[in-house]
Amino acid sequence: MIRRLKVSSWPRRLCMVLMVFFVVASVRWGVQQLADEPETALIRGEPWEDMRQRSSAKIGPAIPGHHWFRMPESDARLRFIDPQYGFTTPLARFFTISFDNERVRNIRMSPQVEPLLLDDALKIVLDLQDQWQRKGWFVTNPKSDPPLADTPQWRDQLRDVNKGGTTFWQADDKYQVMLILNRFRDYKRPTEERYMITLAIASPWVSGEEH
Repeated sequence: MIRRLKVSSWPRRLCMVLMVFFVVASVRWGVQQLADEPETALIRGEPWEDMRQRSSAKIGPAIPGHHWFRMPESDARLRFIDPQYGFTTPLARFFTISFDNERVRNIRMSPQVEPLLLDDALKIVLDLQDQWQRKGWFVTNPKSDPPLADTPQWRDQLRDVNKGGTTFWQADDKYQVMLILNRFRDYKRPTEERYMITLAIASPWVSGEEH
């Protein structure tokens, strides 16, 4: 009987070992997937070639003496590498980076690879705002352009094709971001409510409210 108990415990032990193996493998796979995502790592104002050499996403060279823009050659996430105000976005399909005098200037992107359902779009928006808040960014106009939130009032406003939501966040006097979330007509899914996020980064161009 003792032998039978010992033998019968082997399948359980094997199951436990396999479970641990699959959990560890899944975690490693997730980390590897994130590490393998093409990224554009930059800071506004740096030499264009520094950004190109640092980034895993391929992007063309700047044109000497010109003010223009480039797009990564694949979907890529943005890693904004300011040591104090840095943040990271999800993969983006629409992603433009302008240059002037062979230096990185402004960024305009949609941090997603397809139009999203409202729940998914809000997750991205709230994560970005959380990163900014933790890193010391502040809302430029909290009264007229407050942060986006997952509330019934905001959801009603976002579903209105004529409204949507816009907010501005600022990092001291160095950077300002404009974050927009609005309805998007997705012809591939005409019966679904889909949403697009727009993110623009530049030096501060919208003045704050007087308090």
